[in-house]
Amino acid sequence: MNTERVQQLQKFIETDPHDPFAKYALALEYLSENPENSRTLFEELLTIHPDYTATYYHAANLYASLGLREQAEQTFSKGIALTQSNGEHHANRELRNAYQNFLFDEE
Repeated sequence: MNTERVQQLQKFIETDPHDPFAKYALALEYLSENPENSRTLFEELLTIHPDYTATYYHAANLYASLGLREQAEQTFSKGIALTQSNGEHHANRELRNAYQNFLFDEE
């Protein structure tokens, strides 16, 4: 985790608390060392900015890594549906592949 980047992102959020990118980037910074902070930020994004499709991939994988199978599956499904309806083919492919890997790992 890059402390300087975390501080800068926190400043961005203070300046514009409605910017989904700053919260998303901060969640990614926390991912390896503080997954609960990541989870909080991802859940906020999924609630307040449900159309911010980048969140779904990382949030679903985080849920899976925390053993939250049902939440992971729901998040993958919502992300796949959203990216499909938005015509975001690359993001949709990534989510589908990650979802298939998730299902395979669960067997």
